[in-house]
Amino acid sequence: MNKARNQLEEKLSLIDVVVEILDARIPLSSRNPMIEELVGNKPHIIILNKADLADPVMTKLWQKKLQGPRTLVMAMDAQHNTNVQALVTLIKKASSEKVKKLEERGASNPIVRIALVGVPNCGKSTIINRLVGHNVAITGDKPGVTKGQAWLKTNYGIQILDTPGILWPKFEDQDVGYKLAAFGAIKDTIFHADDVALFVIRLLKQYYPAYLAKFANCSKEKIAAISDTDLLLALTQNNGMRDDYDRFSLFMLQRLRKGKLGRITLDRVNNEN
Repeated sequence: MNKARNQLEEKLSLIDVVVEILDARIPLSSRNPMIEELVGNKPHIIILNKADLADPVMTKLWQKKLQGPRTLVMAMDAQHNTNVQALVTLIKKASSEKVKKLEERGASNPIVRIALVGVPNCGKSTIINRLVGHNVAITGDKPGVTKGQAWLKTNYGIQILDTPGILWPKFEDQDVGYKLAAFGAIKDTIFHADDVALFVIRLLKQYYPAYLAKFANCSKEKIAAISDTDLLLALTQNNGMRDDYDRFSLFMLQRLRKGKLGRITLDRVNNEN
């Protein structure tokens, strides 16, 4: 993490626009505070990626909340190649002052250099492939796929600095760690799946009881009346996994990540938890 941060800091003087990619389902929890520090006064674009899997009402609220004087925000579904042209337009808008200065100095068709940054498994490599027009960045549904930095060219007059996903050394709020684990930013091998599944169940009870009831194949009233632990035990048994709670918990998290439980956003604008 320190190496990735240092490499990014070294290249920052060459960057015209910082493009930060967040998971639209956890926009607050997937914001790396170190990246916010590194951005400084540079033009800043925030992409709420995987918006097709997130609660659309919450996505609109987060777009409004994250927008700032030098920060432009857009929702995107990179997996299905939507809004790529809108992203290009936003990059041009964010870099317009720099481009104007270069043109005044006699530069023709100046290149805009951007850095794509974000936590692991936020969809950064997919966005790069969309901008470049073919698969140059390795994609995967596990964190840690991108290993080093690289400059990549596009047909839009944009050069991209691809960086590895960066997590920060310590989570001040334990819930942030749970949310990052739930949506695949942390490797499944380094946390207890049942703890994360119980955390998700608690939030689904609070925010999306109908989705949870459908997944559990029972009524919302029954869901509300049973403890989180008892519900996890019952779901494990009902899915034919007996007492293999870890196995069921990973199954549930995989369903959550793929949007099979519904369009869910666990970071809420109203209380930001």
